[in-house]
Amino acid sequence: MQIDYRIEYPVSLHARFEVEGFTVLLGASGEGKTLLLKAIAGLISARGEPFNHLPPQQRAVGYLPQGHALFPHLRAWENVAFTLRGPDRRAMAIQWLERVGLAELAERWPASLSGGQQQRVALARALARRPSLLLLDEPTSALDPVTRDEVLAELIAEVHQAAIPALAVSHDPALAAVADRLVVMHARRIVQIGTPDQVYAQPASGAVARLLGLRNVQRGRVIGTPGAQQLWWPEAGVAVPVRTALADGATVDWHIPPSAVALSESASQGAIAAQFDLRQTNVHGSYLGMRCGQARLWMQLPPGRELPPAPWLSLQPDAIRCWPTEGEA
Repeated sequence: MQIDYRIEYPVSLHARFEVEGFTVLLGASGEGKTLLLKAIAGLISARGEPFNHLPPQQRAVGYLPQGHALFPHLRAWENVAFTLRGPDRRAMAIQWLERVGLAELAERWPASLSGGQQQRVALARALARRPSLLLLDEPTSALDPVTRDEVLAELIAEVHQAAIPALAVSHDPALAAVADRLVVMHARRIVQIGTPDQVYAQPASGAVARLLGLRNVQRGRVIGTPGAQQLWWPEAGVAVPVRTALADGATVDWHIPPSAVALSESASQGAIAAQFDLRQTNVHGSYLGMRCGQARLWMQLPPGRELPPAPWLSLQPDAIRCWPTEGEA
């Protein structure tokens, strides 16, 4: 489904992209993502397709606002049945609750449900309208990290089973990583579109890399001409070898994967003096946050490797990716 909406107030915003399967619109807070959903749902004044000029009640949209917006005075099944008509409203509502795994909680009040359960009730209510487009505003905001992945898996599975295109807006990279299609917004415009694999492999800018949650996105300046270049990193007060096609003096956002940061016990050309800051261990391994001047650089610690008392870091030139800062692209 093609989305093409223009908002003039309270912000100026024009967004055009395709919604396929479970599509995530990723952007920082304040970009206008929620306003876009409200425009599509007909809740604010805007021009665009689909549903142009239709009143909200005539738009085939299922809308899950942030916080779920369940009616506190209605039981779970009554919330789902709110948009249903006919003598079988209760049976139909319980069928939808069954689809999201909550039929046994049909008589519960919203206040007695967990955040994830409330979200699934809200999803059942939205799907009960049999919409042609499902809109979700920050669907992971009320979820703790322990339950987030499981609830997301259930949510996306339900969307796929219902065969309804869904547009979720979020600033959460975890949601972006599980999308069928990823749309990135920055400075109130669409800056990149693709599958998560495509966008993560080739971020269009440093701003996109930061939105994706990539570690080691820094600012710097290219010194020298192609073939004999260095990257000046002012926060660390050092220049390191780099290979780019950018002109001498170009200011850049740059990134290096933690796996491409090497550890040394002695200084060498381009090495960076560092101090241990903190350690983070997860299922993917151990990461060290190293203080380099006024900045922190993350490195992946190889298994069995110990941190020397006075470590030095070296950066693989071919692993450094540079983007011109905005205004110079």
